[in-house]
Amino acid sequence: GRGARRGRLNSRAMATCWTGRWSSGRPEVHRYDLAYTIVTETVGVGVTPDNRITRYNLKGAIDYTLSDTATGARITGGRVQSFTAFAATGSTVAGLAAEEDAGYRLMRLLADQVVARLIAEAARLP
Repeated sequence: GRGARRGRLNSRAMATCWTGRWSSGRPEVHRYDLAYTIVTETVGVGVTPDNRITRYNLKGAIDYTLSDTATGARITGGRVQSFTAFAATGSTVAGLAAEEDAGYRLMRLLADQVVARLIAEAARLP
């Protein structure tokens, strides 16, 4: 099943770190194990003259490792990173919805990058 997701709020600029493991979730033996760490950071980028933040960048990175389940040997891995942005104007509810949407967009971007790299490496897998 999906791995444990432990969030740890970092003291710097609203950064969050998630770690976990993913496998096929099926009861039969699987050949590979994917371990990952996701780090996100929200950075204010649009500031009004009275020092209110109106726009944020949500930056993210995934460090991942694909390993052989039987031996634990690392097969491949790497780091992918990207960012999205969201507006902080309007109501509190609108701001929270925009932040949540930016988080979903960022995770899709990062996951697509990991999958693309794994597909590129697939021909070399044992």
